[in-house]
Amino acid sequence: MRIAIFSDTYTPEINGVARTLKRYTNFLERNGIEYKLFVPDSSSPVPAVPQVKRFTSIPFLLYPECRIALPNPLEVKQALEDFKPTLIHVATPFNLGLYGLHYGKKHNIPMVASYHTHFDDYLQYYHLTFLKNWIWKYMTWFHRSFDRVFVPSLSTKQKLLSQDVHHDIDVWGRGVNHTFFSPIKRTNTIRDRFKIKERKILLYVGRIAPEKDIQVVLDTFHRLPEKTKRDTHLFIVGDGPLLKQLSEKADPQITWAGFMEGEELALVYASSDIFLFPSSTETFGNVVLEAQSSGLPVIGAKAGGVQHLICDTENGFLCESKNVQEFVEKSTILLEDLHLRRHFGRNARQFALSQSWEKIFTQLVGSFSDVLQKRKQITA
Repeated sequence: MRIAIFSDTYTPEINGVARTLKRYTNFLERNGIEYKLFVPDSSSPVPAVPQVKRFTSIPFLLYPECRIALPNPLEVKQALEDFKPTLIHVATPFNLGLYGLHYGKKHNIPMVASYHTHFDDYLQYYHLTFLKNWIWKYMTWFHRSFDRVFVPSLSTKQKLLSQDVHHDIDVWGRGVNHTFFSPIKRTNTIRDRFKIKERKILLYVGRIAPEKDIQVVLDTFHRLPEKTKRDTHLFIVGDGPLLKQLSEKADPQITWAGFMEGEELALVYASSDIFLFPSSTETFGNVVLEAQSSGLPVIGAKAGGVQHLICDTENGFLCESKNVQEFVEKSTILLEDLHLRRHFGRNARQFALSQSWEKIFTQLVGSFSDVLQKRKQITA
Protein backbone atom coordinates (compact mmCIF):
# COMPACT_ATOMS: atom_id res chain seq x y z
CA MET A 1 0.00 0.00 0.00
CA ARG A 2 1.38 3.40 -1.03
CA ILE A 3 -0.75 6.31 0.16
CA ALA A 4 -0.71 9.82 -1.31
CA ILE A 5 -2.18 12.18 1.30
CA PHE A 6 -3.47 15.66 0.49
CA SER A 7 -4.19 18.11 3.32
CA ASP A 8 -4.37 21.86 3.79
CA THR A 9 -3.05 21.63 7.35
CA TYR A 10 -0.20 19.72 8.99
CA THR A 11 2.34 20.16 11.77
CA PRO A 12 3.71 22.46 13.01
CA GLU A 13 0.30 24.16 12.62
CA ILE A 14 -1.68 23.79 15.86
CA ASN A 15 -5.13 22.27 15.42
CA GLY A 16 -6.80 18.90 15.85
CA VAL A 17 -6.56 17.93 12.18
CA ALA A 18 -2.84 18.71 11.90
CA ARG A 19 -2.01 16.77 15.05
CA THR A 20 -4.13 13.79 14.02
CA LEU A 21 -2.43 13.66 10.61
CA LYS A 22 1.00 13.77 12.27
CA ARG A 23 0.08 10.78 14.46
CA TYR A 24 -1.30 9.06 11.35
CA THR A 25 1.93 9.50 9.36
CA ASN A 26 3.95 8.38 12.41
CA PHE A 27 1.84 5.20 12.48
CA LEU A 28 2.42 4.62 8.76
CA GLU A 29 6.19 4.98 9.25
CA ARG A 30 6.25 2.60 12.23
CA ASN A 31 4.38 0.00 10.22
CA GLY A 32 6.43 0.34 7.04
CA ILE A 33 3.57 1.75 4.94
CA GLU A 34 4.83 4.13 2.26
CA TYR A 35 3.22 7.54 2.00
CA LYS A 36 3.69 10.88 0.27
CA LEU A 37 2.17 13.94 1.89
CA PHE A 38 1.17 17.07 -0.03
CA VAL A 39 0.60 20.07 2.30
CA PRO A 40 0.91 23.88 2.37
CA ASP A 41 4.07 25.51 3.64
CA SER A 42 4.03 26.48 7.30
CA SER A 43 3.92 29.86 9.00
CA SER A 44 6.87 28.51 11.04
CA PRO A 45 10.14 27.17 9.61
CA VAL A 46 10.22 23.36 9.36
CA PRO A 47 12.97 20.93 8.31
CA ALA A 48 12.58 19.28 4.91
CA VAL A 49 11.34 15.67 5.00
CA PRO A 50 11.47 13.43 1.88
CA GLN A 51 7.90 12.15 2.33
CA VAL A 52 6.46 15.67 2.68
CA LYS A 53 6.04 18.15 -0.19
CA ARG A 54 5.10 21.69 0.85
CA PHE A 55 3.67 24.47 -1.29
CA THR A 56 3.24 28.24 -1.03
CA SER A 57 -0.01 29.06 0.79
CA ILE A 58 -2.30 31.75 2.21
CA PRO A 59 -4.52 31.59 5.36
CA PHE A 60 -8.11 30.36 4.92
CA LEU A 61 -10.68 33.02 5.90
CA LEU A 62 -12.87 30.90 8.20
CA TYR A 63 -10.01 28.96 9.74
CA PRO A 64 -6.60 30.70 9.53
CA GLU A 65 -4.82 27.59 10.91
CA CYS A 66 -5.94 25.85 7.72
CA ARG A 67 -3.97 27.29 4.80
CA ILE A 68 -4.94 27.34 1.13
CA ALA A 69 -2.03 25.98 -0.88
CA LEU A 70 -1.03 27.36 -4.27
CA PRO A 71 0.59 24.24 -5.72
CA ASN A 72 2.57 23.92 -8.91
CA PRO A 73 0.52 21.30 -10.86
CA LEU A 74 3.53 20.05 -12.81
CA GLU A 75 5.51 19.54 -9.62
CA VAL A 76 2.62 17.63 -7.97
CA LYS A 77 2.10 15.52 -11.10
CA GLN A 78 5.78 14.59 -11.29
CA ALA A 79 5.90 13.67 -7.60
CA LEU A 80 2.84 11.43 -7.97
CA GLU A 81 4.19 9.74 -11.09
CA ASP A 82 7.43 8.99 -9.25
CA PHE A 83 5.63 7.72 -6.12
CA LYS A 84 2.95 5.65 -7.94
CA PRO A 85 0.28 5.66 -5.21
CA THR A 86 -2.10 2.71 -4.83
CA LEU A 87 -4.48 4.84 -2.72
CA ILE A 88 -5.22 8.56 -2.50
CA HIS A 89 -6.37 10.02 0.82
CA VAL A 90 -7.77 13.57 0.74
CA ALA A 91 -8.10 15.19 4.17
CA THR A 92 -9.37 18.68 3.23
CA PRO A 93 -11.63 19.80 0.36
CA PHE A 94 -9.58 22.77 -0.88
CA ASN A 95 -6.87 23.33 -3.49
CA LEU A 96 -4.62 20.38 -2.70
CA GLY A 97 -7.61 18.14 -2.12
CA LEU A 98 -9.04 19.14 -5.49
CA TYR A 99 -5.78 18.21 -7.18
CA GLY A 100 -5.73 14.83 -5.42
CA LEU A 101 -9.33 14.22 -6.47
CA HIS A 102 -8.58 15.17 -10.08
CA TYR A 103 -5.48 12.96 -10.26
CA GLY A 104 -7.23 9.97 -8.72
CA LYS A 105 -10.19 10.20 -11.09
CA LYS A 106 -7.96 10.66 -14.14
CA HIS A 107 -5.79 7.64 -13.31
CA ASN A 108 -8.56 5.50 -11.80
CA ILE A 109 -6.79 5.20 -8.42
CA PRO A 110 -8.90 4.17 -5.37
CA MET A 111 -9.65 7.22 -3.23
CA VAL A 112 -10.81 7.94 0.32
CA ALA A 113 -11.60 11.26 1.97
CA SER A 114 -11.71 12.28 5.61
CA TYR A 115 -14.09 14.99 6.81
CA HIS A 116 -12.84 16.94 9.83
CA THR A 117 -14.59 20.32 10.10
CA HIS A 118 -18.20 21.54 10.09
CA PHE A 119 -17.55 24.67 8.05
CA ASP A 120 -21.32 25.19 7.71
CA ASP A 121 -21.60 25.62 11.49
CA TYR A 122 -18.86 28.26 11.46
CA LEU A 123 -20.84 30.49 9.08
CA GLN A 124 -23.28 31.78 11.73
CA TYR A 125 -20.38 33.05 13.84
CA TYR A 126 -18.98 35.08 10.93
CA HIS A 127 -22.35 36.33 9.56
CA LEU A 128 -22.03 34.24 6.40
CA THR A 129 -25.06 31.96 6.71
CA PHE A 130 -26.11 32.83 3.15
CA LEU A 131 -23.27 30.52 2.02
CA LYS A 132 -24.65 27.44 3.80
CA ASN A 133 -26.50 25.91 0.85
CA TRP A 134 -23.53 26.54 -1.42
CA ILE A 135 -21.15 24.83 1.01
CA TRP A 136 -23.30 21.69 1.19
CA LYS A 137 -23.64 21.58 -2.61
CA TYR A 138 -19.88 21.82 -2.89
CA MET A 139 -19.27 19.18 -0.19
CA THR A 140 -21.66 16.79 -1.92
CA TRP A 141 -20.04 17.33 -5.31
CA PHE A 142 -16.54 17.07 -3.87
CA HIS A 143 -17.06 13.79 -1.97
CA ARG A 144 -19.17 12.06 -4.66
CA SER A 145 -16.23 10.36 -6.39
CA PHE A 146 -14.53 8.84 -3.32
CA ASP A 147 -14.77 5.15 -2.55
CA ARG A 148 -15.31 5.88 1.15
CA VAL A 149 -15.54 8.91 3.45
CA PHE A 150 -14.20 8.85 7.02
CA VAL A 151 -15.61 11.02 9.82
CA PRO A 152 -14.52 11.47 13.46
CA SER A 153 -17.84 10.68 15.17
CA LEU A 154 -21.26 9.11 14.79
CA SER A 155 -23.05 12.47 14.87
CA THR A 156 -20.85 13.69 12.00
CA LYS A 157 -21.71 10.55 10.03
CA GLN A 158 -25.42 11.15 10.61
CA LYS A 159 -25.08 14.76 9.52
CA LEU A 160 -23.34 13.84 6.26
CA LEU A 161 -25.85 11.08 5.54
CA SER A 162 -28.72 13.53 6.10
CA GLN A 163 -27.12 15.88 3.56
CA ASP A 164 -26.65 12.96 1.12
CA VAL A 165 -22.91 13.70 0.91
CA HIS A 166 -21.96 10.03 0.44
CA HIS A 167 -23.45 6.57 0.98
CA ASP A 168 -20.31 4.81 2.31
CA ILE A 169 -19.25 6.65 5.48
CA ASP A 170 -17.06 5.08 8.18
CA VAL A 171 -16.18 6.44 11.63
CA TRP A 172 -12.46 7.10 12.14
CA GLY A 173 -12.27 8.05 15.80
CA ARG A 174 -9.45 9.64 17.79
CA GLY A 175 -7.19 8.43 20.57
CA VAL A 176 -5.10 9.96 23.32
CA ASN A 177 -1.67 9.38 24.84
CA HIS A 178 -2.69 8.06 28.28
CA THR A 179 0.85 8.26 29.67
CA PHE A 180 1.45 11.83 28.54
CA PHE A 181 -1.94 13.18 29.67
CA SER A 182 -2.18 11.72 33.15
CA PRO A 183 -3.55 12.70 36.59
CA ILE A 184 -0.21 11.75 38.18
CA LYS A 185 1.18 15.01 36.74
CA ARG A 186 -0.92 17.11 39.12
CA THR A 187 1.35 19.71 40.70
CA ASN A 188 1.29 23.04 42.55
CA THR A 189 3.87 24.55 40.19
CA ILE A 190 1.10 25.83 37.89
CA ARG A 191 -0.57 27.62 40.83
CA ASP A 192 2.74 29.09 41.93
CA ARG A 193 3.74 30.19 38.45
CA PHE A 194 0.45 31.97 37.71
CA LYS A 195 -0.14 33.13 41.32
CA ILE A 196 -3.46 31.30 41.62
CA LYS A 197 -4.86 31.66 45.15
CA GLU A 198 -8.29 30.08 44.64
CA ARG A 199 -8.66 26.40 45.67
CA LYS A 200 -10.34 25.21 42.44
CA ILE A 201 -9.38 25.69 38.78
CA LEU A 202 -11.98 25.73 36.02
CA LEU A 203 -10.12 25.06 32.76
CA TYR A 204 -10.78 25.79 29.07
CA VAL A 205 -8.37 24.72 26.33
CA GLY A 206 -9.04 25.59 22.71
CA ARG A 207 -9.07 28.26 20.06
CA ILE A 208 -10.14 31.69 21.33
CA ALA A 209 -12.69 32.19 18.57
CA PRO A 210 -16.45 32.75 18.15
CA GLU A 211 -17.18 29.23 16.85
CA LYS A 212 -15.80 27.73 20.08
CA ASP A 213 -18.45 29.58 22.14
CA ILE A 214 -15.71 31.13 24.25
CA GLN A 215 -18.18 33.77 25.49
CA VAL A 216 -20.21 30.97 27.14
CA VAL A 217 -17.10 30.05 29.15
CA LEU A 218 -16.74 33.63 30.43
CA ASP A 219 -20.46 34.09 31.10
CA THR A 220 -20.59 30.77 32.98
CA PHE A 221 -17.73 31.81 35.23
CA HIS A 222 -19.11 35.30 35.93
CA ARG A 223 -22.56 33.91 36.78
CA LEU A 224 -21.39 31.34 39.30
CA PRO A 225 -22.88 31.81 42.81
CA GLU A 226 -20.75 34.35 44.67
CA LYS A 227 -19.51 31.87 47.28
CA THR A 228 -18.52 29.34 44.60
CA LYS A 229 -16.93 31.92 42.34
CA ARG A 230 -14.85 33.37 45.16
CA ASP A 231 -13.05 30.04 45.48
CA THR A 232 -12.67 29.35 41.73
CA HIS A 233 -10.05 30.45 39.19
CA LEU A 234 -10.78 30.40 35.45
CA PHE A 235 -7.75 29.27 33.45
CA ILE A 236 -7.93 29.75 29.68
CA VAL A 237 -5.39 28.16 27.34
CA GLY A 238 -5.29 29.00 23.64
CA ASP A 239 -4.76 31.61 20.97
CA GLY A 240 -7.11 33.02 18.36
CA PRO A 241 -8.79 36.11 16.92
CA LEU A 242 -10.66 37.04 20.14
CA LEU A 243 -7.74 36.65 22.55
CA LYS A 244 -6.56 40.29 22.53
CA GLN A 245 -10.07 41.73 22.83
CA LEU A 246 -11.28 39.40 25.58
CA SER A 247 -8.11 39.45 27.68
CA GLU A 248 -7.80 43.26 27.77
CA LYS A 249 -10.00 43.57 30.85
CA ALA A 250 -7.81 42.40 33.73
CA ASP A 251 -9.43 40.06 36.26
CA PRO A 252 -7.27 38.51 39.01
CA GLN A 253 -9.46 35.39 38.94
CA ILE A 254 -8.94 34.76 35.20
CA THR A 255 -5.67 33.65 33.63
CA TRP A 256 -5.25 34.03 29.87
CA ALA A 257 -2.27 31.73 29.38
CA GLY A 258 -2.13 31.94 25.59
CA PHE A 259 -0.87 29.02 23.55
CA MET A 260 0.53 26.03 25.44
CA GLU A 261 1.64 22.59 24.32
CA GLY A 262 3.66 19.56 25.40
CA GLU A 263 4.54 18.94 29.03
CA GLU A 264 3.39 22.41 30.06
CA LEU A 265 -0.13 21.71 28.76
CA ALA A 266 -0.21 18.25 30.36
CA LEU A 267 0.64 19.81 33.74
CA VAL A 268 -2.15 22.38 33.37
CA TYR A 269 -4.74 19.69 32.61
CA ALA A 270 -3.68 17.52 35.56
CA SER A 271 -3.51 20.47 37.94
CA SER A 272 -7.03 21.70 37.18
CA ASP A 273 -10.32 20.49 38.67
CA ILE A 274 -12.97 20.76 35.93
CA PHE A 275 -12.79 21.10 32.16
CA LEU A 276 -15.39 23.42 30.61
CA PHE A 277 -15.88 23.10 26.85
CA PRO A 278 -19.14 24.54 25.47
CA SER A 279 -18.23 24.40 21.75
CA SER A 280 -21.08 22.95 19.69
CA THR A 281 -19.21 22.86 16.35
CA GLU A 282 -16.79 19.99 17.03
CA THR A 283 -16.63 16.93 14.80
CA PHE A 284 -14.76 15.20 17.63
CA GLY A 285 -13.18 17.26 20.45
CA ASN A 286 -9.56 16.15 20.99
CA VAL A 287 -9.08 18.44 23.98
CA VAL A 288 -12.00 16.76 25.76
CA LEU A 289 -10.24 13.40 25.52
CA GLU A 290 -6.97 14.96 26.72
CA ALA A 291 -8.78 16.43 29.75
CA GLN A 292 -10.46 13.10 30.51
CA SER A 293 -7.14 11.27 30.26
CA SER A 294 -5.81 13.79 32.80
CA GLY A 295 -8.56 12.77 35.21
CA LEU A 296 -10.87 15.75 34.76
CA PRO A 297 -14.67 15.67 34.67
CA VAL A 298 -15.87 17.56 31.59
CA ILE A 299 -18.87 19.83 31.16
CA GLY A 300 -19.62 20.13 27.45
CA ALA A 301 -22.27 20.85 24.85
CA LYS A 302 -24.77 18.16 23.95
CA ALA A 303 -23.83 18.57 20.29
CA GLY A 304 -21.32 17.42 17.70
CA GLY A 305 -18.58 14.97 18.57
CA VAL A 306 -18.29 16.07 22.21
CA GLN A 307 -21.58 14.39 23.15
CA HIS A 308 -20.06 10.98 22.31
CA LEU A 309 -17.18 11.48 24.75
CA ILE A 310 -19.11 12.65 27.80
CA CYS A 311 -21.40 10.14 29.49
CA ASP A 312 -23.85 12.47 31.23
CA THR A 313 -23.86 12.09 35.05
CA GLU A 314 -21.09 9.46 34.86
CA ASN A 315 -17.88 11.23 33.76
CA GLY A 316 -19.24 14.74 33.34
CA PHE A 317 -22.30 16.71 32.32
CA LEU A 318 -23.85 17.55 28.95
CA CYS A 319 -25.63 20.89 28.55
CA GLU A 320 -27.80 22.29 25.79
CA SER A 321 -25.72 24.36 23.38
CA LYS A 322 -25.26 28.01 24.45
CA ASN A 323 -27.48 27.50 27.53
CA VAL A 324 -25.35 29.51 29.97
CA GLN A 325 -27.70 28.88 32.91
CA GLU A 326 -27.34 25.11 32.50
CA PHE A 327 -23.56 25.40 32.26
CA VAL A 328 -23.61 27.49 35.45
CA GLU A 329 -25.75 24.92 37.29
CA LYS A 330 -23.59 21.94 36.29
CA SER A 331 -20.34 23.80 36.99
CA THR A 332 -21.63 24.78 40.43
CA ILE A 333 -22.57 21.19 41.28
CA LEU A 334 -19.07 19.91 40.49
CA LEU A 335 -17.22 22.85 42.02
CA GLU A 336 -19.08 22.38 45.31
CA ASP A 337 -18.92 18.57 45.50
CA LEU A 338 -15.37 17.21 45.83
CA HIS A 339 -16.54 13.58 46.09
CA LEU A 340 -18.59 13.79 42.86
CA ARG A 341 -15.76 15.64 41.12
CA ARG A 342 -13.30 12.88 41.95
CA HIS A 343 -15.79 10.15 41.04
CA PHE A 344 -16.44 11.70 37.60
CA GLY A 345 -12.69 12.25 37.14
CA ARG A 346 -11.89 8.57 37.76
CA ASN A 347 -14.59 7.54 35.30
CA ALA A 348 -13.26 10.04 32.74
CA ARG A 349 -9.77 8.56 33.04
CA GLN A 350 -11.12 5.01 32.62
CA PHE A 351 -12.98 6.05 29.47
CA ALA A 352 -9.88 7.72 28.03
CA LEU A 353 -7.81 4.58 28.66
CA SER A 354 -10.07 2.71 26.21
CA GLN A 355 -9.29 5.18 23.41
CA SER A 356 -6.05 3.87 21.89
CA TRP A 357 -4.39 5.56 18.90
CA GLU A 358 -2.81 2.26 17.83
CA LYS A 359 -6.17 0.48 17.68
CA ILE A 360 -7.79 3.39 15.82
CA PHE A 361 -5.09 3.60 13.13
CA THR A 362 -5.01 -0.17 12.72
CA GLN A 363 -8.75 -0.10 12.04
CA LEU A 364 -8.29 2.79 9.59
CA VAL A 365 -5.64 0.97 7.55
CA GLY A 366 -7.81 -2.16 7.66
CA SER A 367 -10.64 -0.13 6.16
CA PHE A 368 -8.24 1.10 3.44
CA SER A 369 -7.47 -2.53 2.59
CA ASP A 370 -11.21 -3.20 2.34
CA VAL A 371 -11.58 -0.27 -0.09
CA LEU A 372 -8.74 -1.60 -2.26
CA GLN A 373 -10.20 -5.11 -2.23
CA LYS A 374 -13.65 -3.89 -3.26
CA ARG A 375 -12.16 -1.83 -6.10
CA LYS A 376 -10.30 -4.92 -7.34
CA GLN A 377 -13.53 -6.93 -7.36
CA ILE A 378 -15.32 -4.21 -9.33
CA THR A 379 -12.58 -3.97 -11.98
CA ALA A 380 -11.95 -7.75 -12.18
